[in-house]
Amino acid sequence: MTTITTAAPAPARKPRRVLLLAALLLALSAVVLVANWWLIHSSATRVISDLCQLPANDVAIVLGTSRSIEHGRYRNPFFERRMDAAARLFHAGKVRHLLLSGDNGRKDYDEPAWMRDALLARGVPAAALTLDCASFRTFDTMARARAVFGQTKATVVTDDFHLPRALFLARVHGLEAVGFPSAHVPDAWSKATRLREVGSRVKACLDVYVLRTQPKFYGPPVVIDLAAH
Repeated sequence: MTTITTAAPAPARKPRRVLLLAALLLALSAVVLVANWWLIHSSATRVISDLCQLPANDVAIVLGTSRSIEHGRYRNPFFERRMDAAARLFHAGKVRHLLLSGDNGRKDYDEPAWMRDALLARGVPAAALTLDCASFRTFDTMARARAVFGQTKATVVTDDFHLPRALFLARVHGLEAVGFPSAHVPDAWSKATRLREVGSRVKACLDVYVLRTQPKFYGPPVVIDLAAH
């Protein structure tokens, strides 16, 4: 009688890979949740939407964005509301000077100049405006506000969902800052932008705690002359 033996089946690798993938996704989700919770929680008391409760500072840092969307077909509501908020702060006497910080990486793209023009149209004098044309992202803005423009205290003007990251980066770079949010943009316009901000908060934490990122440019010191106006 012939005995037929069969090899034991190889252990299935697919379940193990599925478990590893699930563990990786769980870990990434935890990182995203913790980073977002931390930035929002740590800045909550420094975001002040009531102008009467907002402390006065010499300088407000106004964060830039494009003035138009859809290839120039429409005005960008984020831009318009940020400019409204910045002008409101100035005219209410809550700040004396506006540092307009944004991207001017191309000749045809100049966020600080667009902000200057919009604020002049809102009655803010040119002497109260300083342009920072080398801040390509929020990280650079806060680093340069401290190292190049010599600020140690400031009010940050941007969208409500952007402020937690901005204030976190301000503190990292030695700025004592409070945030004044611009008016809410309807969800139909802001849903995708708010979703991207979730990832941007994680990137900010990686830049600070893991990558040790530096701004693209620093440059020579720039003095903001508060006595000029």
